[in-house]
Amino acid sequence: MSQNKPRMERMAPPTSRGPRGGRSGRPGAAAAAVKPATTSDWIAGARLRTLPLAVAPVLIGVGAAKVAEGPGVWHPVRSLLCLAVAVLLQIGVNYANDYSDGVRGTDRFRVGPSRLTGSGKAAPRAVLTVALIFFGLAAVAGLILVVLTQHWWVILVGAAAIAAAWFYTGGKRPYGYYGLGEVFVFVFFGLVATAGTTYMFAGLVNQEAWYGAVIAGLIACAVLMVNNIRDIEPDRQARKRTLAVLLGNVASRIVFCVLLLVPFVILGVIGLLYPFAWFGMFALLAALPACVITLFAKTPRELVTALQLTSITGLLVGIALGAAYAF
Repeated sequence: MSQNKPRMERMAPPTSRGPRGGRSGRPGAAAAAVKPATTSDWIAGARLRTLPLAVAPVLIGVGAAKVAEGPGVWHPVRSLLCLAVAVLLQIGVNYANDYSDGVRGTDRFRVGPSRLTGSGKAAPRAVLTVALIFFGLAAVAGLILVVLTQHWWVILVGAAAIAAAWFYTGGKRPYGYYGLGEVFVFVFFGLVATAGTTYMFAGLVNQEAWYGAVIAGLIACAVLMVNNIRDIEPDRQARKRTLAVLLGNVASRIVFCVLLLVPFVILGVIGLLYPFAWFGMFALLAALPACVITLFAKTPRELVTALQLTSITGLLVGIALGAAYAF
């Protein structure tokens, strides 16, 4: 992610139009002046700062499965496969988002770090290919997991997760453009990721998994919210109606704080039965500054810092809660 001062992306007039008559977002004659994407640009395109959101629900789900199965039962291969599915799917959706927003022309209005497609550093087809590769790898890891567990119906859940990842910003009517991003993030990066992990281990979903799923889902929604708060004005210009755009600048900042702090209330309740969960309260050292920064931020760069702190919060809570369940 670029550390330069965020500025509005300026792109040359596109040379073609999308299927709906809008701008495709492809750079025109000035593209020759744009340096091709480097290895670091591709790594930045994976948005590694969002990966804690994939790791946390798996940690919680594994811990909840330990509660169901009892002490002494470990499934290291299944654990790695669940982690692989979650991480590969997260990276895939990041590249897919880069591609879809880029070809729609949405990223022409960005004020945050530049993207591969929107900046013209990489050909749209190349970014799409990378996204599909990661989706494919996630599908392979998921299929191996299904074969090991014999829970064949879970293939449908995996297919739905990949479809949700694509249609967030892809397709003719991407749900991310209609204020539904947080709903699907809560469902798939919270409920499905956490409860699904527990099910693949124990063959059931206990209440520990559901409580943890809500926590993971709310924090994931907070990450998406603060990211979209940064882009309220650019998204409004691009007619991308995220929840932050619909709520407005002030209300969306308050909602972010609610999304990020409610999980700690749930964590406190869980701590009554699993005392180790109280260690998750140390994550407030990242969550509270994220709330303060978001409430008073005036620049996109400050909101990027809040996003980073929110991702760290999710990982710390996931580690603490997963360990509380497991040990």
